[in-house]
Amino acid sequence: MIPTANWSYPTSVRFGAGRIGEIAEACTAAGITKPLLVTDRGLAGMAITTRTLDLLEAAGLGRAVFAEVDPNPHEGNVEAGVRAYREGGHDGVVAFGGGSGLDLGKVVAFMAGQSRPIWDFEDIGDWWTRADAGAIAPIVAVPTTAGTGSEVGRASVITNSGTAEKKIIFHPKILPAIVICDPELTVGMPRTITAGTGLDAFAHCVEAYCSPHYHPMSQGIALEGMRLVKEYLPRAHANGTDLEARAHMMSAAMMGATAFQKGLGAIHALSHPIGAIHHTHHGTTNAVCMPAVLRFNRSAIEGPLTRAAAYLGIDGGFDGFRRYVDELNAVLGIPTSLAGLGVTDPDIDRIVAGALADPSTGGNPVAMTAENTRALLLELVG
Repeated sequence: MIPTANWSYPTSVRFGAGRIGEIAEACTAAGITKPLLVTDRGLAGMAITTRTLDLLEAAGLGRAVFAEVDPNPHEGNVEAGVRAYREGGHDGVVAFGGGSGLDLGKVVAFMAGQSRPIWDFEDIGDWWTRADAGAIAPIVAVPTTAGTGSEVGRASVITNSGTAEKKIIFHPKILPAIVICDPELTVGMPRTITAGTGLDAFAHCVEAYCSPHYHPMSQGIALEGMRLVKEYLPRAHANGTDLEARAHMMSAAMMGATAFQKGLGAIHALSHPIGAIHHTHHGTTNAVCMPAVLRFNRSAIEGPLTRAAAYLGIDGGFDGFRRYVDELNAVLGIPTSLAGLGVTDPDIDRIVAGALADPSTGGNPVAMTAENTRALLLELVG
């Protein structure tokens, strides 16, 4: 059975097949009368985007789209989006797409009313308080993949193109006011994107669950998110029209993003600089890194993952969980090394430095040092 529900946690979520039909009503509820739809270039001309624009136009909300969004969005995309927003006289954003479109749309709504440069709002200490909170435009988020969970997040990942570093831009009001999760919008995803985005959700859940920080609510959400991925990602990958599987994967994506308030770890600490430098797909990079990071963290996570394995119906405790991850990656066609992603000559020193500087490092169960992070990365190179 395909689930349908209305949720107000972590924000207002309209969940169910066909609910994109409520996009105009959602904009009105969020206080948006002239939205700018922000999406990526690949989605701009697709039927799901055209239909959404048709719905907005028919409701008298205009038909404005900004699609200059790169796979790893950078400050140039932000500047162009803010310019389009201001010149169009918009009063809110419909962030539409996968992680890139969602992250960029959220930041456009955030930056359109700010006077300071974007890097002044990096997720460091209380830098978010520098923002003029009253100038942040309302956001309606519409995910078209099931992975990042950015639709329920209070941050966006933006690449600093000058330094090839991924930066986390944070503010509580970047959290969209309303989310429309319609599994019908994900039916057209290619199998490789279904795999990569689904494993991104899985990585969020695994790292949040294993993080040493105290947040039992997030830990419980992460555990159930892992179960949904285990049950439904292979189904969604095998049959892209399986709406039940697509729906549960959208839930898993939101659960992963909600859970990682507890913390992330070495998977993301490595994936961020690798993706920023080599432009690899984020979720797929996470999947490549995961087996080695599980081994790296074994001394600290063997107990928790043994309990998780029992809940998930995986025999063999920690080793069984690790084998399951290897088998899932193989079924979904994930490379076993960075070389399989085209990263054949990485700058080891640069990636290690980037990993150690990444905020995710602080949530890893085993302290990351230059020495052990280098060894971990060398294991991944292939």
